[in-house]
Amino acid sequence: MAGSGHKLPDESTRVSFLIENRLVRQTLVRLFRKRPDMCVVGQGCAGGASQVLDSQCDILVLDDLQLLEKLSARFKEAQEANCAIGTVLIGMEENEEQFFQAVRLGVSGYLLNDASANEVVQAVRAASRGEATCPPRLCLALFRVMARVAKETPVHVRRRPLPGLTIRQQQLISLVAKGLTNKEIASLLNLSEFTIKNHMHRIMKQVEAVSRHDAVAAARASGYTAIV
Repeated sequence: MAGSGHKLPDESTRVSFLIENRLVRQTLVRLFRKRPDMCVVGQGCAGGASQVLDSQCDILVLDDLQLLEKLSARFKEAQEANCAIGTVLIGMEENEEQFFQAVRLGVSGYLLNDASANEVVQAVRAASRGEATCPPRLCLALFRVMARVAKETPVHVRRRPLPGLTIRQQQLISLVAKGLTNKEIASLLNLSEFTIKNHMHRIMKQVEAVSRHDAVAAARASGYTAIV
């Protein structure tokens, strides 16, 4: 059943659930509703995926990698509309092939089937901050793959001029470079955290960066001297 669509506080992370097991779903919904920084805006199983996604969530929690793959086109549409949706997979196996597939699909969190409900909450909070969560062994496996690819693939770096950043974008990147979180930046600039997230998503897309760190590095490399 999708959420009611009522207006929510800007500081709340809007969370939706697509989980087949009704008991697990209801348990998580009850837990998240007790968290003042979270607001459940949608819930359901795979059959109601479209309705749940219409709830305009910030983070989607789901337990089905195949469903995530089916919904990838929908997520791309959301990104193009500057309404990026973070995803956290729960109930997963410690399987490297499945984990790498999830990474390719852009998940922010990958939790195993023995993860606690509180660990799901922490993973959603991390995703809302632009951080990733995954089991240490799988993280190490990813590092090894990237190291092998880097070693086997010649890298030819050609510096390209960065598309012009607006004054506001330069200001945001400069604050990110100083280590401020989206919440801290929002408070400093008197904007909503959701607005800051959307600004950062547009900047990362503009500079072709896959992370906040990469966006800062791209800005520095292109001569934005104010970014320290």
